[in-house]
Amino acid sequence: MSAFTLGRVAEALGATLHGDASQLVRGVAPLESAGPEEVSFVTSPKYHRLAVASAAGALVVGPETEDLGRPLLRVASPQAALIVLLRLFHPEPPVEPGVHPAACVAAGAHVDPTAAVAAGAVVERDAVIGPRTFVGALSYVGRGAVLGADVRLYPRVVVREGVRLGDRVIVHPGAVLGADGFGYTFDGAVHQKIPQVGGLIIEADVEIGANTAIDRATMGATIVRRGTKIDNLVQIGHNCDIGEHVILVGQVGVSGSCKIGSRAVLAGQVGVADHVTIGEGAILMAQAGVAGDVPPGEVWTGYPARPASQTRRIWVAESMLPELLKRVRSLEKQVGEREGAADD
Repeated sequence: MSAFTLGRVAEALGATLHGDASQLVRGVAPLESAGPEEVSFVTSPKYHRLAVASAAGALVVGPETEDLGRPLLRVASPQAALIVLLRLFHPEPPVEPGVHPAACVAAGAHVDPTAAVAAGAVVERDAVIGPRTFVGALSYVGRGAVLGADVRLYPRVVVREGVRLGDRVIVHPGAVLGADGFGYTFDGAVHQKIPQVGGLIIEADVEIGANTAIDRATMGATIVRRGTKIDNLVQIGHNCDIGEHVILVGQVGVSGSCKIGSRAVLAGQVGVADHVTIGEGAILMAQAGVAGDVPPGEVWTGYPARPASQTRRIWVAESMLPELLKRVRSLEKQVGEREGAADD
């Protein structure tokens, strides 16, 4: 287990230390479970009471936090400092170069001398594995696929033929990149498959969650642009264009030929119909069903999805429906009685 002095931790964080620089700490833990040899963090003033009760040996705090009766590492952003802390105590193990004897690398494939291919992995002809890239056990890299530098494929990832991954892409177990798009036409008797002859391009610094599927294009390319983060169990259809730094949360489904603008956020279980454009910076709340275009910067929710303020008003009105129905029936009864009296 790694151990660092608080002085070394402060140096790594660029923090102002209030405490003994020679004190040793051996890990990072939440406030509730941290012990005297661990560092914890206070990301908001609302956790002040919990921090006072914590047994942590030192705390990472923001500029506004007052004395908490123990060493403090004062930083501009505790959230950003947490990332540095976790990397300090839990560094990514380096790639150990080489092709495992139980891997299958076809003649004509190029594996950089600094890359690693684990047991049971298959790398087909004309594939390119870039510097310091790791291909996990039982993964498959198809013919002509290109993996850039510092790519990490965890076990059982499938990268189909011709797919291109940029530098520092991370793909978690079970993901399938470049499967055929879902394209058929009915000829009056059967569904005829439309050949899916396009490609898939994943740009640099994208992360793709476990069991996610991103389809290749019918023609042209499906594109996931730089810095986008995709959660587990997400489906992206053929010919989509996903912008830079987009967030797609678990179980999102994006139909074919959609365009999602940069920095958009699609929360869990959002469904998007085909040929829809979602503007830059738009936010779709959980389980939104999107049938039409969403303007840039707007927040939409509901099924069908509408601007969030409008949907909330509809929800309030729905809660009033039982009482409104009673009132309508009462009014109908009164009108009927008056009409009957007038007839008499």
